[in-house]
Amino acid sequence: MNLQQIADAVAPHGLMVMGHDETRVLIGTDAGWWDVFRDSAEYNDRAKDPVDRWSKRIIGALADQIGAKATFPSDGPPYAPFIAWALATGRFWQSPTGMMIHDTAGLMISIRGALTLAGPLQLVETQQSPCEDCPDRPCVSACPVGALSAAAPYDVPACKAYLDTPAGADCMSGGCLVRRACPVSQRFARPPAQSAFHMKAFVG
Repeated sequence: MNLQQIADAVAPHGLMVMGHDETRVLIGTDAGWWDVFRDSAEYNDRAKDPVDRWSKRIIGALADQIGAKATFPSDGPPYAPFIAWALATGRFWQSPTGMMIHDTAGLMISIRGALTLAGPLQLVETQQSPCEDCPDRPCVSACPVGALSAAAPYDVPACKAYLDTPAGADCMSGGCLVRRACPVSQRFARPPAQSAFHMKAFVG
C-alpha cells in the first residue's frame, strides 16, 4: 500500500497522513474527525481513555490489513519518540510557543498513531515553517499566564491553575487560546466541542 492509498484508507475515519519518513507514516486527526469519533462506541461507552482506544482500534485494524506495525503515543513506558519522528518528516517545526506546528493543522496537532511499513517511502522536500512568514506571531502573547514559551518548559501548573478560575472558562469551552491564535490553526477549523472535550481530559 502506497502513501496515497493509506491517506484514502484513513480519510473516512476523519484521519489524515500528517507526515512520513522513509518507512514510518504519522496518522493524525483531520478537520472532520470529531463527527466520526462522536458516533463511535468508545466515545459513547463513557469508559476511560476513549480517544486512545478508538485510535488503537481504527489504526490497528489498518496496520493488520496492510502488514504494518502500529505504534501509539500511549504505548509505554518506554514511550515512542513521536516528537522526533514528527520533526523528521519536514512537515512539523517548533513554534515560538515551544509547541510543534504543522504545515496544515497549525498548533491543532493530534497524532493518533504511526504505521511502520516494510518498504521505503519517497521523502518530501523540507519546507519552511509557517512561523517564518507570520509577522505578528499572535501565539506568543495569547496565553494569559505565559505558560508557553520556546525558552522554557511548558508551565503546566500555571496553566491548570488558570483553567480553574472563572477567567479560564473561555479556554475550557473553546480550547487553548494559544492554539486558537495561530493563523494556520484557524484555517484548520477544529469544532469548539472537540476542543472542550480535550480540555476536560487535560484537566482531569
